[in-house]
Amino acid sequence: MNVDMWIRALKAARAGAEVSQEGLAALIKWSPSTVAAIETGRRRPTMEFAVAADQALQTGGLLAELLRVADRERGPSWFVPWRGYEQQAVRLRAFEACLVPGLLQTEDYARAVISAGGLHTPAAAEELVAVRMDRQRLFQRDEPPHLVFLIDETALRRPVGGAPILDAQLGRLLDIAELPMVRLHVIPLAVGEHVGLGGGFVLAELPGERALYLENAARGHVMDDPEMIGLLDRKWDSLLGEALSTGASLDLIRKLKVTP
Repeated sequence: MNVDMWIRALKAARAGAEVSQEGLAALIKWSPSTVAAIETGRRRPTMEFAVAADQALQTGGLLAELLRVADRERGPSWFVPWRGYEQQAVRLRAFEACLVPGLLQTEDYARAVISAGGLHTPAAAEELVAVRMDRQRLFQRDEPPHLVFLIDETALRRPVGGAPILDAQLGRLLDIAELPMVRLHVIPLAVGEHVGLGGGFVLAELPGERALYLENAARGHVMDDPEMIGLLDRKWDSLLGEALSTGASLDLIRKLKVTP
């Protein structure tokens, strides 16, 4: 389900209740211009808006549930299945060699990565940034997953978006590392070659199920093949053996960070 279908559902609910745009705005105490912008697709609806519209139009929570479905399906179609694994995982292990993992990126850092090369229109880039930020809500889950991140030192030195954006990103890593369910390790440049130079990957563990996410230059791939997962398990163990301890990793990030 996309947002266009959600908008049609809102309009149908409003028509069924015989409520105009201006009337809905008055009932939910939002501006008429905001309601109009949402119904014309110029502004994406928020969950607060959907809940308020449900109450005003007496739709029994339909609009909020439809928006949850639309949110789960945001982003490229090939990424949608992985979002399901990611949001239900009890444990995630992620390795990146070239950049900070998406779940740890600041909005400015994500925007710089996604906008690089001008491959997306500004509107499409902003939508992809919003999807990436939305994924980070898993940190606020009632029972968040156990998260372990392995990052090559190269990623911490690459000035994505410029020095100020990188500096803020390093600060974000230090903040995230304080969460009790997060462990962060850095593979130092002194290691030289290692088994992760071919690319990043994420291993997800769900109750009774495991999955793997791999990304190439064109798209990502979700796999549940035990042989492939076993191979990446061995790669993970090798990389973790080369990485600094959590304390030493955070000390390195502090040294790379310019501002206090």
